Amino acid sequence: MTNLLMLIPVALVLGALGLVGFLWALRSGQFEDLDGAANRILFDYDELEQKTDDNEKQHP
Repeated sequence: MTNLLMLIPVALVLGALGLVGFLWALRSGQFEDLDGAANRILFDYDELEQKTDDNEKQHP
């Protein structure tokens, strides 16, 4: 019984910390660009930048 009296407040505090962390991430814009991560997986931007740099060097 005494363990339960200690575990309930600990669980509530951890839940509140998780909620605060989620609200902070939401307000700081962490979830605004949902498609960007998917595109970064599919396309290699280093390779694309290198190709554009090579094209600019060939055609000044």
